[in-house]
Amino acid sequence: MAGKKDPITILVVDDDQVHRYMLCSMLKEWGWRCVEADDGTTAVAAVEKKRYDAVLMDVRMAKMDGREAFTHIQASHPSLPVIIMTAYSSVDDAVEAIQQGAHDYLTKPLDFDRLRLALLRAVDHHQVVSRKQQAEAGRPKLKTAMIGTAKPMLELLEMISYVAPTEATVLIYGESGTGKELVAEALHENSERHNQPFIKVNCAALAEGLLESELFGHEKGAFTGAEKQREGKFVQADGGTLFLDEIGETSQAMQVKLLRVLQEQELQRVGGEETIRVDVRIIAATNRNLEEEVEKNRFREDLYYRLNVVMLTVPPLRDRKEDIPKLVEYFAHKFAEKNRRTLDGITSECMELLSLYSWPGNVRELENAVERGIILMRGTELTEKSLPLSIQKQFVKHGSSDTTEPVSIFDAEKQLILKTLVDTDGNKSEASRRLGITRKTLQSKLNRYEKS
Repeated sequence: MAGKKDPITILVVDDDQVHRYMLCSMLKEWGWRCVEADDGTTAVAAVEKKRYDAVLMDVRMAKMDGREAFTHIQASHPSLPVIIMTAYSSVDDAVEAIQQGAHDYLTKPLDFDRLRLALLRAVDHHQVVSRKQQAEAGRPKLKTAMIGTAKPMLELLEMISYVAPTEATVLIYGESGTGKELVAEALHENSERHNQPFIKVNCAALAEGLLESELFGHEKGAFTGAEKQREGKFVQADGGTLFLDEIGETSQAMQVKLLRVLQEQELQRVGGEETIRVDVRIIAATNRNLEEEVEKNRFREDLYYRLNVVMLTVPPLRDRKEDIPKLVEYFAHKFAEKNRRTLDGITSECMELLSLYSWPGNVRELENAVERGIILMRGTELTEKSLPLSIQKQFVKHGSSDTTEPVSIFDAEKQLILKTLVDTDGNKSEASRRLGITRKTLQSKLNRYEKS
């Protein structure tokens, strides 16, 4: 039998005893519980001792007024909705409280229909927030080496947090260098299998015959050079997770064999007849559009649907440019420590150049560029002069059709920003998003261009 739900409890704060009595009588008629407080100090003490669904509080009180009491309550219980009551002459006080985070305000004499509606909304809001907080508190913090707070990354991390604890097969899609392996590692580390093996196989790095042996193992004498029995990656990953990177590069024949293992959770070694059962969670990754590959008969449709129980898409770096400074800082300190270099900072010109570059090779290309910069830097600051030439000379002025001339970073940045504004029809918010800078920064740069 389910436990009886606690009634909705409202804290009524007013130094007018008659008004408190009238309000509590009305709340009880509606089936709610009412607790009284005769001033702000009493109200602040009350919320520390007991849980309330909402607070109904007068502004003008002798000892501690409603605004001050609200400030204290908000600091200790930010999700607790507070509805301010005020006379018409004090509406400005209520509006100020709303601006500071109060849930709503009502003017005296109170309209009881509006009061009930305001309280219902406040209670509903509080319950939704409480459920969300309980859910988040019950969910362990995501363990991952991925860096980023851009919207596409936050959405990806949220999906990982939901999918990781399940047994679902996951297909990770993303361009080369976006960090698909880090996503696979995060899925494993945040799963129930995290104490079991995490085995990685690059399907594109091995010829078909070698890949079959690598995945399924082989018997002694199965082929020339097979001097002893060998366990494959599926057996090594038993109980844990097997990450099949670049799954789109496998042959049709290999796809048939993979499909059988995924369906039956059993396999045979190359040259063997013994059936071996395995318990493995499969995570696959590809930079190919497998739907298109299926349409062109280059990838088996049944294997595609077996792999694509959940698809996670890793955003390219150009779609999360606001994360570039964080990544640059991380890589710079990582490689400075690795190469025993003293790093005191990164010049603003260097950071701007790195932020403006298109990064076709994504995070991997950025990591390599920063590593090179750290190794070749002179002094203790990372500057644009030690970056790869392809990045230094990315922006050029076109004289004739067959000649190019390097320009300054200032002019290159100006060209890019003005072109982006043209591409977005002058929409500064959209241009800022594409450039990975704030709208305020964009306006500041435009002001500089007008003066130059």
